[in-house]
Amino acid sequence: MIIVTRLDGRHFAVNPDLIERIFESPDTTLIMADGARFIVTETMAEVIEKIAHFRARVISIAYNDDADGHASHTSPRLSIIHPTGPTGGTTTGGH
Repeated sequence: MIIVTRLDGRHFAVNPDLIERIFESPDTTLIMADGARFIVTETMAEVIEKIAHFRARVISIAYNDDADGHASHTSPRLSIIHPTGPTGGTTTGGH
């Protein structure tokens, strides 16, 4: 979740995965997947930065923590998908 601010100064959290569009004219408006609209004090650039930071944090947690939330530096929980060649199949991480 990211924290944004209503025009009256109240803060609220929104799931960035449910934001469909963001526009400024002049206020920044978040349009959600369900059609809800929220006008916020942050600029569009600030909202986009919050979303990028949130996603980076999610990836960092998935990469660095084990299932119990403890730091694990021995085996990452993410893997990269590499094409195997002309057959079009894929394989995941590890060799």
